[in-house]
Amino acid sequence: MRILPVRGDCILVELADLGEALALFDALTTNPVEGITEIIPAARTLLIAFDPYTISDDALIAAVSDMSGGERKAASGALVEIPVRYDGEDLAEVAAMTGMSVEDVIRLHGESDFVAAFTGFAPGFAYLSGGDPRLAVPRRKSPRTKVPAGAVGLAGEFSGVYPKTSPGGWQLIGTTPLAMFDIDRTPASLLQPGSRIKFRDMAKDAAYEIKASSKSVSAKKTASTQAATASIEILSIGLPVVFQDLGRAGQAGQGISVSGAADRAGFKAANRLVGNAANTTALEIALGGLSFRMRGQGVMALTGATAPISITGADGSKITTPHHTAIALDDGDVVSLGAPAAGMRSYLALRGGFDIAPVLGSAATDTLAQIGPAALVAGDVVAILPAPANALVSSEEPAFAMPRTNETVVLDVVMGPRTDWFTDAAVEDFFAQEWSVTPQSSRVGIRLSGEALERANHGELPSEATVRGALQVPASGQPVLFLADHPLTGGYPVIANVAGHHLDLAGQIPVGAKIRFNAISRFAPRFIPGKCP
Repeated sequence: MRILPVRGDCILVELADLGEALALFDALTTNPVEGITEIIPAARTLLIAFDPYTISDDALIAAVSDMSGGERKAASGALVEIPVRYDGEDLAEVAAMTGMSVEDVIRLHGESDFVAAFTGFAPGFAYLSGGDPRLAVPRRKSPRTKVPAGAVGLAGEFSGVYPKTSPGGWQLIGTTPLAMFDIDRTPASLLQPGSRIKFRDMAKDAAYEIKASSKSVSAKKTASTQAATASIEILSIGLPVVFQDLGRAGQAGQGISVSGAADRAGFKAANRLVGNAANTTALEIALGGLSFRMRGQGVMALTGATAPISITGADGSKITTPHHTAIALDDGDVVSLGAPAAGMRSYLALRGGFDIAPVLGSAATDTLAQIGPAALVAGDVVAILPAPANALVSSEEPAFAMPRTNETVVLDVVMGPRTDWFTDAAVEDFFAQEWSVTPQSSRVGIRLSGEALERANHGELPSEATVRGALQVPASGQPVLFLADHPLTGGYPVIANVAGHHLDLAGQIPVGAKIRFNAISRFAPRFIPGKCP
């Protein structure tokens, strides 16, 4: 067993195989360790997040070591039967790779007793173990750009069902009409870790009841849960403007990452300035361009990227107002935000907060998972809730200077968990060069351009959990710095992770800027004596 560094508040525990990983996961779940905040299992690893003020690294590793080496519990979850039309594009190729007939592939898949081992890749996507080992096939050499929702696929030792239309590289053997993920269902994911699964051939079991389900994964913008005293009317939009809060923690079991504001310090500051609780829903605005009309009276604050603010009153008078301060608005005022001089994302809070229906406990819009309230469009009217009683307005200063285009930003990083998958020269290049932030960047991640990093290990990395701030390196050798809407698991090695104190800064780096990385730790995996595979 190896303990691989991720960041000051999480580690990656690497074991010999899926069975050992799930046995340790079972043990830690059955006997909770104080200070552990989340555990995300994967093909042969556990990502363990913890509170370093409650438990030290050494104490955590000792607890994990004591619980390792046990037996995996027998699957006891609910049995889910999945009807399949075995009509996949890769079915004949799978048969050829395994040296079997198409009929034998279908028969073995249907006879297998699968268990949902872990989730990731997308909400509702479960990695199903327990298939016949004769069906183990590699991923496609060239992934498809579009795999339909309901596609049933094989990859390595796993089977799985795509919950939504997305890119993918699994070998497709069939389709199911069942909805794997539906926010109107509780739980939203049909398959939970520990669920037992049987695939049924619809060609033989035609009489199978399919229950109708909602196709939507977005919430209505206006919840109307309370009588609104005011609202804003959206007049114009630049880049997408989305609702955010601090995210939906604790949903990893459904394949859902936290998401939330890309710059959490800026988000919380906007709320404090108008007297809201820190997690009150606010707007995240990329590169300005938003214009809205105030209906009724309100108090706003803008933080984060330094977009200029102009207000045109109902009488035609125009004023400019400062950033990072509470601003009173009257009925009919039109607020316009220009392009920011620095930073990438601004946060707009209104006293009382926006009246938005939460999705799975949060109003955050996750652009990768496509969960949460829809982005605003011109013409939308969003209600504002009454101000909280005894609201305390604070004085706030920016947590850091906003980075500018053409500026070089230095980010501290923790080396690992897969630094040893790269050559020594590649690790040196990672630090020696300035990486350019490309226009292909988004809330999912910052795509960097520079001299490609060469891998020492060219094997296929089994899927494992990733975190906000991970620097994942795909086959191109060009790193991607994961931001708030990163995938829960990934199959490319992570060379380093941005240190916790620089995560918000990373979320504000604009296109055209450059990034240098500064290591605050060396890559130092720990081997547990007597536990090595």
